Amino acid sequence: MTTAPAALYESYLPHLKLLGRGKVRDMYEIDAEHLLIVTTDRMSAFDVIMPDPIPGKGQVLTRVSNFWFARMRDIIPNHLSDDLSLADVIPDPALRVPVEGRAIIVKRLKPLPIEAIVRGYLIGSGWKDYQRTGQVCGIALPAGLQQAQQLPEPIYTPSSKAEVGVHDENISFADTVNLVGREVADQIRDVSIRLYSSAAEYALARGIIIADTKFEFGQDDSGKVYLIDEALTPDSSRFWPVEQYQVGISPPSFDKQYLRDYLETLDWNKTAPGPKLPEEVSRKCAEKYREAELKLVGI
Repeated sequence: MTTAPAALYESYLPHLKLLGRGKVRDMYEIDAEHLLIVTTDRMSAFDVIMPDPIPGKGQVLTRVSNFWFARMRDIIPNHLSDDLSLADVIPDPALRVPVEGRAIIVKRLKPLPIEAIVRGYLIGSGWKDYQRTGQVCGIALPAGLQQAQQLPEPIYTPSSKAEVGVHDENISFADTVNLVGREVADQIRDVSIRLYSSAAEYALARGIIIADTKFEFGQDDSGKVYLIDEALTPDSSRFWPVEQYQVGISPPSFDKQYLRDYLETLDWNKTAPGPKLPEEVSRKCAEKYREAELKLVGI
């Protein structure tokens, strides 16, 4: 019987300058060129961080992201750096061991203020928008589409990046041009659709439908664009099992939708603090993340 990995709610690296803690990731300064990012086991839903971690989640997200970063580097470079080892950055084993498998060393880049969302299926807020307007984020779609139906082609629906605890807001493509300029806005849109389409084809052959996903990008001092943060994980994507997919209903998923569905049953106003999670809910969340990794990465 395997032992469940110890959960890490918050990292502790006192010899490095902590730059901030996001919903899931802790970021530290290494030097002028590099950052250390630790993916914890924190879980957020409805933009609220839950008080209980999901054991092993951070390692799963790290392995899945690193898999996609390697697979997609012919489409766009990513932020991973091989200039330093984890032992170089955290020489003390007592501090290093708790973050092994969940810490990455990355290039220090300027994050772009856009969440690049690509939707391949009509679900979630997109489905609600379509029912109300016949559009998704201002993009007109054919009449008569059903919930969870595959779209005629993937659509790009960017949003603004908000602070922790604040909801992101949908923005138009014209807004992204105003934020980053026409050339970079075009590149982000086109690369995002290429990344999604390539990943969706790969995943489908392994029993997973990627309904939608989000990417984040950063630039170096020369203006070169890189894929950053995470890529095509159960946190940043909606994963459905092919064998249970059915048009007209919201399919079961390998992502945090299980947690959202549980939270919807509670008398909770979706503001902080989040409710404590029963052990069974935490365990099932962990199992769903791990199952997605096994299907996609095979380890």
